[in-house]
Amino acid sequence: MYTVNVLNHLVENNLAFTYFLIFFVTIFEGEIIAISAGILVLLGALNFWFSLIIIFCGGMAKTFLGYFLGKFLHKKFNNTKFFRYIEKRVLGVMPHFERKPFWSIFISKFIMMNHLVIIFAGYKNINFKKYLKAEISSTIFWAPGLMLLGYFFSYAAIRVSDEIWRFSLVVLVLIIVFITFDKLVGWAYKVFEEFHNGDNK
Repeated sequence: MYTVNVLNHLVENNLAFTYFLIFFVTIFEGEIIAISAGILVLLGALNFWFSLIIIFCGGMAKTFLGYFLGKFLHKKFNNTKFFRYIEKRVLGVMPHFERKPFWSIFISKFIMMNHLVIIFAGYKNINFKKYLKAEISSTIFWAPGLMLLGYFFSYAAIRVSDEIWRFSLVVLVLIIVFITFDKLVGWAYKVFEEFHNGDNK
């Protein structure tokens, strides 16, 4: 039976490509890649601090690209169905977005809708310094937090088995639990915002 050592050797033999992949994929899907990096750190295939820097850089690339993409799309395709959809999604969870942009952007990092929020921030021309401050502040907590979560997932999985298919199955189950929990947190925040908004009327 193949063990997780196969995965280690695969990563170690393609280390430069692995780090590039982590950077690139973080721009589009940061949560899963950060957790995966944490898993590989525990297995000894990656360096924690270097991986953290790469993920932070990827997150910052996403921050700049998303904001200026939103500004560009606002100029070229203002009031399209696509942006009405984004506005409905963002304001459905964060009705105080324009009044409290810092906290809305900060919190979005932890409820798996950050990619929509950063485009929407550019679309709404949110003050860039405030936007950047919120993104940097949240990423400082988000990146190491998810890597440590991946480290824990890897530790839990390796305690069950070091056979790669069983290890992968345990990790997959833990990631599904995390995604479900994240969705529940997003829903709870939406409910909180609705009640908070109602109390202020």
